[in-house]
Amino acid sequence: MRNSAWLVLALVPTYLFAQKQAFTADALLQIQRIADPQISPDGRTVAFTVATPDLNANAVLSSVWTVPLSGGAAPHKLADLAERPRWSPDGRRIYYTGSLGGPTQIWAMNPDGSSPTQVTHLSTGASGELVSPDGKYLVIVSDVYPACGADDACNQRKIDEAKQRKTQARLVTSLLYRHWDTWQGDTRSHILSIALDDGKAVDLTPGNRVTPPLSLDGPDDYAVSPDSTEVAFSQNADANPAIGTNNEIFVEPITGGTAVKVSTSPGADNSPAYSPDGKYLAWRSQARAGYESDKWRIVALDRAASKVNVLTDALDRQVEGFIWSQDSKNIFFTAIDRGLQAIQFIPATGGGVRVAVSGSGVFDDMQFTSDGKTLVFTSQSGRNPVEIFRAGSGGGPAIPLTHLNDAILDQYQLTEYEDFHVAGADGTQIHSFLLKPPAFDASRKYPVIVLLHGGPQGEWANSWSYRWNTQTFAAAGYVVVMPNPRGSIGYGQKFTDDINQDWGGKPYTDIMAVTDYVSKLPYVDPDRMAAAGGSYGGYMVNWILGHTDRFKALVSHAGVYDTRTDAESTDELWSDMWDFGGMPSDNPDVYDKWSPSHFAKSFKTPTLVIAGEQDYRDVYTQSLQLFTALQVAKVPSQLLEFPDEGHWIQKPRNSALWYKTFLDWIGSWTKQ
Repeated sequence: MRNSAWLVLALVPTYLFAQKQAFTADALLQIQRIADPQISPDGRTVAFTVATPDLNANAVLSSVWTVPLSGGAAPHKLADLAERPRWSPDGRRIYYTGSLGGPTQIWAMNPDGSSPTQVTHLSTGASGELVSPDGKYLVIVSDVYPACGADDACNQRKIDEAKQRKTQARLVTSLLYRHWDTWQGDTRSHILSIALDDGKAVDLTPGNRVTPPLSLDGPDDYAVSPDSTEVAFSQNADANPAIGTNNEIFVEPITGGTAVKVSTSPGADNSPAYSPDGKYLAWRSQARAGYESDKWRIVALDRAASKVNVLTDALDRQVEGFIWSQDSKNIFFTAIDRGLQAIQFIPATGGGVRVAVSGSGVFDDMQFTSDGKTLVFTSQSGRNPVEIFRAGSGGGPAIPLTHLNDAILDQYQLTEYEDFHVAGADGTQIHSFLLKPPAFDASRKYPVIVLLHGGPQGEWANSWSYRWNTQTFAAAGYVVVMPNPRGSIGYGQKFTDDINQDWGGKPYTDIMAVTDYVSKLPYVDPDRMAAAGGSYGGYMVNWILGHTDRFKALVSHAGVYDTRTDAESTDELWSDMWDFGGMPSDNPDVYDKWSPSHFAKSFKTPTLVIAGEQDYRDVYTQSLQLFTALQVAKVPSQLLEFPDEGHWIQKPRNSALWYKTFLDWIGSWTKQ
């Protein structure tokens, strides 16, 4: 790999608008969702996962595909009900996670999809497989009973005993007892190593800890050393895992033994990855304890010297994912910057950051061929769903390897994201994206939907979404506006931090400044504006309800209504404890100041409330309280409640209903 910048601009297909249909939720549910490209050891083939919505099954079903790295040939599907392909070191088999009845297990097949064989038969299931570089071990994740660990007969007895219980009551003795949409129960996720010659399993993370940790998104939280002797993993070391984010990196022999902590940060340490030469172990690290939205940095441990070096401290952006170059000299990583995500790299010993792949969109899922000459990655934008590309490491154009969605997208009108900046609170520049309706006519006046992102430390990026797809909103005849107010990621850590203990302050002012700007655009009708958001975006909708009536309609999805009760019922406590300066009993004034429930007397705007009954992040009773307040105040309102969904609406038929109800509601108030 040359230690110099090399620029690649991913080329994405363009589509003419003439005689094409509006992009609806029905069209969205035809899109195939590509992820997780994996290059074969010989560098000739890329395996990947495709998730496809199935309306009849009311589920999103995954399958494993391959495509030649040289391009030209169409991708080929190898296995249904399968995901996460991983090549054996000799390239003769592809391991994958399969779900053909019962708990998921690890399977293996030939590169052409023939001779599928079930590898694991654990009563507690298996997923997340890694193949050791020597091909002798699998490292997997399984939800085992702590008292049993890798003893499968013991786990099976516990399962049988649970089936004989005469009641389904739960006796809870500690936090974190549920997460996102699932109750924890009596099992814990553990990392196991399995010898492929005799099937012997060893529990590498015994005890009551959930490993890898439940939270903090990112790459795998475990890795195998190049010599196949050691496993590195992340584990939450806090006494109460619902309160602290102090994930630490441990290393342990792959055959089992004593785990040794190698990280030193009081914040979270996640996503370990060994350099190909085995000299370094790198991971993502946060400096501040208890703050899940602190800046993610790359640190590298010199294994021989036992010295940790922080590589990206000077970069005021958050590292999302990373990989090593094949020569172990550089680390390639992704970071959101003003709504775009490029691939960059930095020397393993520290130094300046250089750009490798950039363009108008989001690049991710990097992998090098074994000779280091070719980089494979995914590319997406607000107009184009994920596809897989390759580029030469010496520079040059990006070449698409997959076109799975071209035939579908070519039937529909899709428009490009535009961006603009306005002065928000304290004169700070606020960046936003804007999407115009297809066949846009500058002489017309269009209604507007202002979309408010979740997080609260999140962002709108120039990326494709399946849950809040902006193309479906624009195709319905709206100008779609996506502000990135204070608290958003990609504008520096201070910008992100500015939302702390100020949920309804500067972020609200920023959003209203964006709204003011948009309302004055010559093609916008300022009397037909709506706002909608989910999670923290739902909170902001609820805050707007009590502070302005300039919007004709609102949609609040899984939004916080009462800050006190939300903090006392959510699963991960550290978020509210950081953002509000403790629990409600610690800092009641801050909770009360920013609680939308305290402003219910001012509610006037017609509002659609949406919730999933299995939402344990912002518990659905928050939405029920909001709907009750709206109804008591005689504000036009509806409640759309999904008994079988959590924080997100994911099942295809439910998603179709979500989009229809959403657009029907806003249309009834903005298109009269």
